[in-house]
Amino acid sequence: MTIEGCLVADLELEERSEGRPAQAGSLKPVIDIIPAAAYENPTWKGMAYFLRDVAMYVAVVSALILFSNVFVVAGLEVVMALITTALFVVGHDAAHGALFKSKRTNSIVGHLAMLPSMHVYEGWVLGHNRVHHPYTVRQGYDFVWHPYTVEDYRAMGFVKRMRHRFEWSWFGAGAYYLREVWLNKMITGPFPARWVKAINRDRAVVLGWAGAFAVGLALIALAQGDSLFGIAWMITRVEILPFLAFCVMIGSVVHVHHVQPTIRWWKRAEWTKFRGQMEGTTVLRVPKGLDFFFHWIMVHTPHHVDLRIPMYNLPMAAKAIEEHFPDVVHDEKLRFRDFRSNTKVCKLYDFDSGTWLPYAAARKSKELTA
Repeated sequence: MTIEGCLVADLELEERSEGRPAQAGSLKPVIDIIPAAAYENPTWKGMAYFLRDVAMYVAVVSALILFSNVFVVAGLEVVMALITTALFVVGHDAAHGALFKSKRTNSIVGHLAMLPSMHVYEGWVLGHNRVHHPYTVRQGYDFVWHPYTVEDYRAMGFVKRMRHRFEWSWFGAGAYYLREVWLNKMITGPFPARWVKAINRDRAVVLGWAGAFAVGLALIALAQGDSLFGIAWMITRVEILPFLAFCVMIGSVVHVHHVQPTIRWWKRAEWTKFRGQMEGTTVLRVPKGLDFFFHWIMVHTPHHVDLRIPMYNLPMAAKAIEEHFPDVVHDEKLRFRDFRSNTKVCKLYDFDSGTWLPYAAARKSKELTA
């Protein structure tokens, strides 16, 4: 289903699907136990995180301009991916209206913080705030890592099957995010009519930023006396590679938030807000120091329960939620081997049984129908 289809169709379905009582599966009991302090978002605090991340971004951009050695650049690209992610999380928080009390301040900081990751702010708000969050892990609605069934996979041609195999592997998560989220949901559309003007404006801002950045880097390279190759390498290492590295990182992050064998996707009629936001997300404990860049976004369940909670208060909210719902929240360590293991199991999906399947299920299905 398209973004526009989600927004229009669910006007009739919201909170009353197939005769279900209005409050069935409500998040209100969860929200009620979150302490008031978790919603405090003083302006100075959000601005401090934003300015700190901007300072780091400028510093690493300067380093990438100065150093062209491949080995030095490789190390700097890892750091730049982390810093771009940090800025993106700040922009993501602002887009939710959680970082500042002022709507205008949220908009300004959100637009600026998302420029390094080349994200169209209003396009992100539409797809993320209006579709992914309200309908997390709901069949036909949530487009983020929406699973394919055995029948879907068998109907694919060779090229689409190979693309699926790559994008649903641990090393292809960035490619999935680049195509499905960044390109299809922010750059190309289509978008509902009332969002087109704002998204086109922000798309022009992002393209203008990318173009001006590239021209500026080319002029710096020319001033240094670089060859045509040197100019291309300057733009590649300072602008293009950091963006691609960010896509790999954010694609992997989003995958582990919502895809693992114990996380179920629900049919439209069976889905509830509680199931989507409490059971369809995770709390992942990252190695010490990594939240300096991730800004606690891996503590994802409270963020889905109530997007008004600023990023730095998510651990406080998670503690309260887990004390009252200890058997519901997916809380575990963030480990690469788990991510890799999940991608081996979570390839296709059976919505009737609510289980993830490997590609072997498609082969078995073909044998049974032969």
